[in-house]
Amino acid sequence: DLLSDVMGNAKERNIWVTCQTHENIVAVAKLKYLAAIILVNGKNPDEDAMKRAQEEQVVILGTPESEFTISGILFNLFKK
Repeated sequence: DLLSDVMGNAKERNIWVTCQTHENIVAVAKLKYLAAIILVNGKNPDEDAMKRAQEEQVVILGTPESEFTISGILFNLFKK
């Protein structure tokens, strides 16, 4: 979940599950052409992140679930 790890390993159209809420997540998502960012544990993006996401058309979703739980749900949805 480190920014550098996402920058180095994420693939285009991936979904990023994170607890980070700052503006830099939007920059990384845009750079890697990610499909969406999912914020976990009921967290909300900070004001700067939300503004930048709107400007850059980056989708930020939220869930009350943990990273572990939402990752399992996504895995089950997309497994082949």
